[in-house]
Amino acid sequence: MTSASTDLIWPGTHSVGWIAIELARRGRAASVCAFSPAGFWWDRASHRRPAQAIRASRAFTRLLRPAARFAARSASVRRLSLRPVALHGDRLTAAQVLDMIDDCLDCRFMDEYRPDEWAHPLDPLPCPVTLAWAQLDRLIPAATYGSTARQRLPDATWMLLPDVGHIPMIDDPDLVARTILTVTGGDAAQS
Repeated sequence: MTSASTDLIWPGTHSVGWIAIELARRGRAASVCAFSPAGFWWDRASHRRPAQAIRASRAFTRLLRPAARFAARSASVRRLSLRPVALHGDRLTAAQVLDMIDDCLDCRFMDEYRPDEWAHPLDPLPCPVTLAWAQLDRLIPAATYGSTARQRLPDATWMLLPDVGHIPMIDDPDLVARTILTVTGGDAAQS
């Protein structure tokens, strides 16, 4: 999987999954593969932790953006600074990290979604839905939010992606590609 194919998913992978589920609800998806999707909180308090983490991360990123060009040159800095969302941030190049930072800072969705909005139950499913949760997700842990997702989408297929953090495209892009191909019925030999 090339960096160009993963760039579309950087600014809030969890948000993309929630949007995909809502598109399915509206009959606009043939199938959905949602990676650790947001929206599976049950009240304002359960939303507060990930929302605060996102706000803090964005504030910290805005503050340190001027130094990022130099800091991102270090694999150790990339690994440590991306630890909240990836186990292997050092696998990204400095340019990819800078693009990710800029995408995150430019993403207005992160500022605008509210704690009183969440993914509502969907039963029956209008199309096949797969919830592919990152095993080591620190932002939206499977043990907390994944169980709520499985309650609200009881017929969805559940997958726990081993040894990856919140943005599994960073840690194991091949696993992500295989997962998508499995869900969509694509031919893995073509990737």
